[in-house]
Amino acid sequence: MKIEIVPQLRSEINADLEIICVVKKDLDHPWIEDKETLQLLGFEGSQDQTCLLAQSKRIYVGADSIDHDDIRSAYAAAIKALRNTKVEHVKTALYLGGNLIQNLQAMVEGIILGDYEFDTYKTEKAKHPIKNVTIAAEDFNGKEIDIEQAKKAVEDAITVAKATNFTREIINTPPDDMTPVKLAEIATTLAETNGLECTVLDEKGLEEEKMGAFLAVSRASAHPPRLIHLTYKPKDAKYKIALVGKGLTYDSGGLSLKPSDYMVTMKSDKSGACAVLGIMKAVSELGLPVEVHGIIGATENMIGGNAYKPDDILKAKNGKTIEIRNTDAEGRLVLADCLCYAQEKVTPDYLFDFATLTGACVVALGEYTTGIMGHDSRLKHSFSRAAAKAGELTGTLPFNRYLKKLLKSSVADVCNISSSRYGGAITAALFLDHFIEEEYKDKWLHLDIAGPAFVEKEWGYNPAGASGAGVRMTIKWFEQIIKEECTVVS
Repeated sequence: MKIEIVPQLRSEINADLEIICVVKKDLDHPWIEDKETLQLLGFEGSQDQTCLLAQSKRIYVGADSIDHDDIRSAYAAAIKALRNTKVEHVKTALYLGGNLIQNLQAMVEGIILGDYEFDTYKTEKAKHPIKNVTIAAEDFNGKEIDIEQAKKAVEDAITVAKATNFTREIINTPPDDMTPVKLAEIATTLAETNGLECTVLDEKGLEEEKMGAFLAVSRASAHPPRLIHLTYKPKDAKYKIALVGKGLTYDSGGLSLKPSDYMVTMKSDKSGACAVLGIMKAVSELGLPVEVHGIIGATENMIGGNAYKPDDILKAKNGKTIEIRNTDAEGRLVLADCLCYAQEKVTPDYLFDFATLTGACVVALGEYTTGIMGHDSRLKHSFSRAAAKAGELTGTLPFNRYLKKLLKSSVADVCNISSSRYGGAITAALFLDHFIEEEYKDKWLHLDIAGPAFVEKEWGYNPAGASGAGVRMTIKWFEQIIKEECTVVS
């Protein structure tokens, strides 16, 4: 699909159909030329409601406000509504808010994200009739936009949205086809295509790095583990950032076996790793002046005679010992070693990890919201602000010393689960905190994406399945700190 903005009015563009937004149910706006017909058909203009008028060659879509996320969702709804038509070229105009560029990019993202559907394994493929989208540089409120700046914004939005769909595709791929080795192959291909450095460690490499926690999780799988380290190094980088992703290509729960219903969708337990891949793709194609290291722990958590067991005591890369009381709390074990690796090999200015880590986070915040945890309030606020600009929902969960005490072990340095069933998302993050060196405490954020990463029903501009959570908000945060040109860490 080709998307472009042109310095023309709507009336000057020839297309098969026009997309028109109805904002705040305002059917009296001069651009609404079919008011009587719309009312006759019961169209009110509520959020994402669509009405296709073939004779008028228009599709109307509702947006509750001019907020960028309402506009993003509205355009996704319009594109989805046109899937079963033969429309190949659509035109539309601008719906600009306080931040002109943000709304323009939201429109573009909505179009691309809304057009995605996972049909790799279907005999009958999804229909994507629209080949061209032309945006007129004409705003429904009469605002003006710099056309060259707008063209760059469109290109950047296309890059970020495609990286999000790239992430969705990998997450949606079933575990037999997306093994740790296959994930490493995708990373290697991405590195070759985008000019990244790539290092992949196999079992021997993990042993040499003394990653005992990571290796224990992988023991019972027929598919060998891989640590993937991608590096993007631009000239004159303003910051050095390490991103660590949980890459459980499948999670059975291990010997602490999940109920059968809970095993379905566990292909999504690699969502953190896939988000890191998507971010690396986007940041390298955007050419942002930040050095970024993407570190992925890819493995399966399976059962077998050599599986790690409750009561085992593992030794992590930093020498700390871990008492295992539940083998289904495995992602934190992989992340612990990968976080140690990131601090040792990268010495970053910022350290973020992405993981579908806990069902407790979904209980706390719901399916659609990422949990943000860390020590530095300014850093958490900075990232939340960027996420809001990107249209991703976040909620901050607070640390406290009482919850950390619940990880105490009488036989090892730390236990892999809390002694209480409550506050599980926070105690999981506090477990990871045991593997964050003092100098990195205020530079680290833990992002629990268990809620939004994979939802089995459509929501907004996200299809059923993988959403690509984490990609857009992280890129927006990169852009934010570059623009601010000052540290957000106290």
